[in-house]
Amino acid sequence: MNQWQVGDVKITRIIEMEIPGGTRFLLPDATREAVKPIDWLSPYFMDGEGNLIMSIHALVVETPARRIVVDTCIGNDKNRNIPAWSNLQLPFLEDLARAGYPRETIDTVLCTHLHVDHVGWNTMLVDGQWLPTFPNARYLMGKNEFEYWDDADDDLLNSGVMDDSVRPVFDAGLVDLVESDYQICDEISLAPTPGHTKGHVSIHIQSRDEHAMITGDCIHHPCQMAHTEWCSTADYDPEEAIATRESLLSSYANSDTLIIGTHFATPTAGHIIRNAGSQIAEERFWFKPFMQG
Repeated sequence: MNQWQVGDVKITRIIEMEIPGGTRFLLPDATREAVKPIDWLSPYFMDGEGNLIMSIHALVVETPARRIVVDTCIGNDKNRNIPAWSNLQLPFLEDLARAGYPRETIDTVLCTHLHVDHVGWNTMLVDGQWLPTFPNARYLMGKNEFEYWDDADDDLLNSGVMDDSVRPVFDAGLVDLVESDYQICDEISLAPTPGHTKGHVSIHIQSRDEHAMITGDCIHHPCQMAHTEWCSTADYDPEEAIATRESLLSSYANSDTLIIGTHFATPTAGHIIRNAGSQIAEERFWFKPFMQG
């Protein structure tokens, strides 16, 4: 479990699973040969063989007045097309409670987008029915994002997701469809970062002149800072995804804003550094991990 303090806001990482070397299908350009020269990825984000390391986790954002879960991973008991993600039996809820956040105490669930690995614990299987996991929470979803997936045909990645992880909470009356720049509370606001999905958002946190940004999937892995042109196979609009990455990196490079990657392996958070004047792609932007303690 990792925790970060941003002013009066505490952010806690709850890991569902870590994925060593299991990302080739997601970032096909990031071959072992292509990533090995990016030496700053090692040891946290790449192993010695050039395999990328990623994580699937939720982030609990606790403000003085709110308890917000950002993205709810894959979930248990769900039949998925990716074998390693199907019919999981993992102790995510126990780990959440152990961190001090029993599911009944969560008042807000925020989905950066509606892909399979970001909405799974929206619901849980109880007596054969998909029921809201967080019964006392409002589930915030982007209006454009929801409307797109509500009308879309199932694709290979997202097959069944709306039926078992999204519509049950909508039908329970717990969903608020919000705009992509929605202000949740004094400290937390959404920032539109489209491209990976139609209505993808990131989350900006500010408190006592301190700032953080939770990326969502506009950046899956730090290697995309070195190669912004490396797109995910799941990107809705690759060209827009590249433009979004470029904009985010340029906006936060060499700043004090703590960047918390939604799929970044431990230590997960850090700062974007720009090497001005470098003509080498691998040195244009890089990620400096924030080491605690």
